[in-house]
Amino acid sequence: MRHVAELAGVGIKTVSRVINGEPNVTPETTQRVLDAARALDYQPDLHAGNLRRSDRRTRTLGLLVGSVDNPFSGAVHRAVEDAAAERGVAVFASSLDDDPEREREAVAAFLRRRVDGLILTVASADQAYLEPELQRGTPVVFVDREPSGIETDAVVSDNAGGAARAAEHLLAQGHRRIAYLGDLHSIQTARERRRGFLDALDRAGVPIDESLVVEDLHDQGAACAALLRLLDGSNPPTAVFSAQNLITIGALHALRERGRHRDTALVGFDDIELADLLEPGVTVIAQHPDDLGRIAAERVFERLDGDRSASQRIVVGTTLIMRGSGEISPGR
Repeated sequence: MRHVAELAGVGIKTVSRVINGEPNVTPETTQRVLDAARALDYQPDLHAGNLRRSDRRTRTLGLLVGSVDNPFSGAVHRAVEDAAAERGVAVFASSLDDDPEREREAVAAFLRRRVDGLILTVASADQAYLEPELQRGTPVVFVDREPSGIETDAVVSDNAGGAARAAEHLLAQGHRRIAYLGDLHSIQTARERRRGFLDALDRAGVPIDESLVVEDLHDQGAACAALLRLLDGSNPPTAVFSAQNLITIGALHALRERGRHRDTALVGFDDIELADLLEPGVTVIAQHPDDLGRIAAERVFERLDGDRSASQRIVVGTTLIMRGSGEISPGR
């Protein structure tokens, strides 16, 4: 800052006022300071500035998502960044990879950097370890998955309702042997989707064949192998509900490998890239990750702006998109 002041021919306090956007600096002086800062490639130290700002904010958020290579997580990440950018706030992001230990490590890393708030997708069974941070006034908003052990804001999809709608859609086409391919049972959203799916079958009076309910499939390869086993069985399913986007991709590989993609119905939970360009197109229960990320960011900023109301559980609805695969009737 001293070098910028010397080059601009002003005092250090004037440089500080310009960099922090304070009033009472003439436009001509402001321009000289900015030109000098650019010439010297000067970057203000936000952490040092935080020591002097009255609100002690760092203008940063910590964001923990499932995995940045999953399009769903990427969309949440982008929405949070867009909302934060409007306020001049930077976002530190990390992948969870559904590892409870990695969750704790990432949160600790965010807090060491004194982020103003946290937006978290979590994998551990209990988040009570965050209670001291909540007591210190740090806003914590959970996105995609609800917290356990603490009371705080959460923004989630209607997982059970969306899965039930998928089952009802397949039942309406005449299917009774519907396979369920689910993610890790330890994940709260996976358990909710399983519950919604099975409840819909029960309400319709359709017996549940446990051999068609396969869980703990966490990637495309596992999903493909599981569905191949079902398709090669003596009484294969006539329809499939894949309860996660990567599982849907694995199911598509299996159906095409066996040449069953035109006679076995498929509905996936969450949309996938190019789903409308396949033949048949993939019917999905679409989540809205952009809304999840945006609303989660808005809740953090509302808390930072002084909102002290009771914690909220905000549920974002899902949308059935019919493209052809979910409209295949049994025996077609």
